[in-house]
Amino acid sequence: MTNLEIMDCELINIAQRFAIEGKIESIKPLGDGFINDTFIVKTTGEGPDYILQRKNHKVFPHVPEMMDNIVKVTAHIKAKIIHAGGDPMRETLTVIFTKDGLPYFYDEPDYWAVCVFIDGSITIDNASSPELCYKGGQGIGRFQKMLADYNAPLHETIKGFHNIRFRFEQWDDTLRRDPFGLVKTVQEEIGWVESRRRQMLDFWKLVENGELPMRVTHNDTKLSNILFDGNGDVLCAIDLDTCMSSTVLNDVGDALRSYTNTGDEDDQDLSRVSMDIGRFKAYVSGYLSEMKDSLNDCEKEWLAFSAIYITFEQVLRFLMDYIDGSTYWKIQYPTHTLVRTHAQYKLLQSMEEQYGEMKKVVDQLIG
Repeated sequence: MTNLEIMDCELINIAQRFAIEGKIESIKPLGDGFINDTFIVKTTGEGPDYILQRKNHKVFPHVPEMMDNIVKVTAHIKAKIIHAGGDPMRETLTVIFTKDGLPYFYDEPDYWAVCVFIDGSITIDNASSPELCYKGGQGIGRFQKMLADYNAPLHETIKGFHNIRFRFEQWDDTLRRDPFGLVKTVQEEIGWVESRRRQMLDFWKLVENGELPMRVTHNDTKLSNILFDGNGDVLCAIDLDTCMSSTVLNDVGDALRSYTNTGDEDDQDLSRVSMDIGRFKAYVSGYLSEMKDSLNDCEKEWLAFSAIYITFEQVLRFLMDYIDGSTYWKIQYPTHTLVRTHAQYKLLQSMEEQYGEMKKVVDQLIG
């Protein structure tokens, strides 16, 4: 028996732990995800196919809690879809439980999970046009809208995610330790971070005092986490591993950081990096088409700033990782994370320069 055949047998044994319909015909790798290992499980008969994932418990150290979040969130969305007369098997993820009644299977040292494969669906990697930016905003807005009245607690599966107070604690510790003696070489870059410390902490106080309410957030709003049907229309948000409670503005800011950048995240040619106001308008327009009536006044007021907040956080995290030896993000050369820092800072500057226009766009769309 070849190694490939052994792997297939092991995967089949794992998949059969779940309450799937039909006989397994094949299990093949799907995509090239950076975090989880993903497979498509093809079955015989009229039943659905499935997605099998090995969850990365180094990135997600609390997989049972993560899966509990996903089950609760998708159940709430399904109820909304059924009430509206939609298709709950296509308009959100369907988690498949094990035959023992758990939403995951633990095969030491790995955790596995299964959901239904939505037939005829597609993903798109990049928001290469205003139209795709609009649909991306629409997809995340719809996800948040269906969860706007969700009020049960969710687990914090990744500590301090998008919490700038927590990030500054990590930052201060990294500067104090300076494990590779790099602090003296990036004094200008450290100044970029420190000059905005008060502004960012003041924004986060709005979350801490409840003016920006805690809601269900996706926390990984890149376009490839929106599923589309064959006509290019939004089906649902996928990859819900990072679902937690935070301000919805984190989802908006994270999306705008990636959608509106005219360059690459690690662009060495900084002249290519800027924020495209047209893409900004398209994304916000799509988002507000779903969420406008669900946001409070404070969320509307700070919506444009969310892009600056999240982009700043990424500057801090890139620079912090560089000082700490570039251990978090994969690098292709020694200064790769510092290059990312510079490119992200150029994007931040572009957003700050256009902030007045960004505010006008949001105000016009809110009306």
